[in-house]
Amino acid sequence: MRSLPPTDANVSDARIQGWNVIRRVIPYLWPDGNTTVKIRVVASMAALFLSQIIAVATPQFFSQAVDALAPDEPTVATYLGLGAVGLTLAYGFARLMSVGLQQLRDVIFTRVGQGALRSLALETFTHIHRLSMRYHITRKTGGLSRIIERGVKGVEFLLRFLLFSVGPLILQLLMIAGVLFVTFDVWYLVVVVVTIGLYVWFTFAVTEWRVKIRKQMNDQDTDANQKAIDSLLNFETVKYFGAEKWEADRYDNAMRQYETFAIKTNYTLAFLNFGQAVLITGGLVAVMVMAAIGVQNGDLSVGDFVLVNAYMIQITMPLNFLGTVYREIRQALIDMGEMFDLLEQPAEVIDKKDANVLKVQSGEIVLEDVHFGYDPERAILKGVSITAKPGQTVAIVGSSGSGKSTIGRLLFRFYDVNSGALRIDGQDVRDVTQTSLHEQIGVVPQDTVLFNDTVHYNIAYGRPSASEEEIFAAAKAAKIHDFIVSLPDGYKTTVGERGLKLSGGEKQRVGIARTLLKNPPILLLDEATSALDTETEMEILAELKAMSKGRTVITIAHRLSTIAEADQIVVLEEGVIVERGTHDALLASDGRYAHLWNRQSEDETISV
Repeated sequence: MRSLPPTDANVSDARIQGWNVIRRVIPYLWPDGNTTVKIRVVASMAALFLSQIIAVATPQFFSQAVDALAPDEPTVATYLGLGAVGLTLAYGFARLMSVGLQQLRDVIFTRVGQGALRSLALETFTHIHRLSMRYHITRKTGGLSRIIERGVKGVEFLLRFLLFSVGPLILQLLMIAGVLFVTFDVWYLVVVVVTIGLYVWFTFAVTEWRVKIRKQMNDQDTDANQKAIDSLLNFETVKYFGAEKWEADRYDNAMRQYETFAIKTNYTLAFLNFGQAVLITGGLVAVMVMAAIGVQNGDLSVGDFVLVNAYMIQITMPLNFLGTVYREIRQALIDMGEMFDLLEQPAEVIDKKDANVLKVQSGEIVLEDVHFGYDPERAILKGVSITAKPGQTVAIVGSSGSGKSTIGRLLFRFYDVNSGALRIDGQDVRDVTQTSLHEQIGVVPQDTVLFNDTVHYNIAYGRPSASEEEIFAAAKAAKIHDFIVSLPDGYKTTVGERGLKLSGGEKQRVGIARTLLKNPPILLLDEATSALDTETEMEILAELKAMSKGRTVITIAHRLSTIAEADQIVVLEEGVIVERGTHDALLASDGRYAHLWNRQSEDETISV
């Protein structure tokens, strides 16, 4: 299959590598080692081939029935002892067999097709989760979701139309061409081939033209829809400034542009349909005239005249959908190409082939001369060395952009260090599996994001095998149990997308309960109480302190009052450690930490 030319429908303006995309799908339809699937594919193709043979043979029964009704007209049926009634019944049976075999083909193949779609969707979904944090922060989540959705739908469409529409159509055309060549005259075949050739060329050319107009129409539709949504989301602002007419004019102008291209789209569709009708009718009439002349000259029977007509109708009926199928196949190839490009996107952070399972015995964490930057041109951490001894709480503080949260991401191995090493109990995190690393670290992030599910589901996510009692205990420890049971649906309350039905403090406490339930040997607290009021914060800090006993804790804090009791406080500025020590020692040294502490104390005094 040649590469289809780039068009405005292809937003990336890349060439559509049709054969490459189809070749990527084949392994899912013919998987190695799965004999059952291969048998189904072969059986469905056999049913397809047999149905087409019967479909091509069916008009012959109709033709013979017509000749059998003609007086004194010797026919094949005469020699077989079949009358017009018998031939008509045979014709009906053949039609039924053709349709039945087509449905049998669908029944046999549907498990293969759906299995391929499921495998492909799962592989893509799993691969997206393997991609690095760097990739995800540069892509829109909705865009990734749409790539999967459109790609899977594209595969489904391609399978359905290539295997069940275009494939059978091509096979049928070849068979009918052979019948016309053998039964009639070569000129019948020439007329049919020329008609189909002109029809295909005209359809593809006009469809390409219509695709450009349709894209402009869709763009205007999107623009109008965006203006409407934006205006409604800013309803209060519109009212504040009395801008109702302004918004209405903006929306109407966008709809006027949409109207223009929508009219052009309908006009071009009428032109396409009429042009197709002219070509098909021209070819049909030409063949029928040739057949009529043959009947008048005695070279053909009336049944032959009917047979030619039946074959032409059999050819032209599927061709009516060619424009739509062509456009949809092109779009399906584009969507599938985007999905396969996503599958080929390499994961930045991967496990080594000989990676071991992380074994945490004491929980010592060591950062040794760590250098790291999200961009090679801009270093974030510049030779950071920190040791968190087993059971210690190490707090990392500093101004915004100093690299505090980056250390947490490196510990969880969202990224790999550029140089230096990060070890847990002497094991470099790059030498262990990511799954085992993640199992040993519990994280309470600054912005807790919840699933659009129940409160129970979100807490149990920390350890899905936990009992009800353990889930309730975690909620009580996070000071959220009483709030949950006060809700009308209790633990079955749905929290909304990203947990938006809950306040920031409530979300944070659910996140803390989730981590408490996980019960890991290492804790990473990234501004874990930033969304809480002072009273609740003190309560949860007491629970986190109790939970921290016997565990190594890395806490990243902006509010210094929350980490005053830490065993070690590390002060970062511009990726460099400028101070370290206990709270009292750092205050006594009157350095950067003391300056931050005094400034926060003053701010709290003013706010009171």
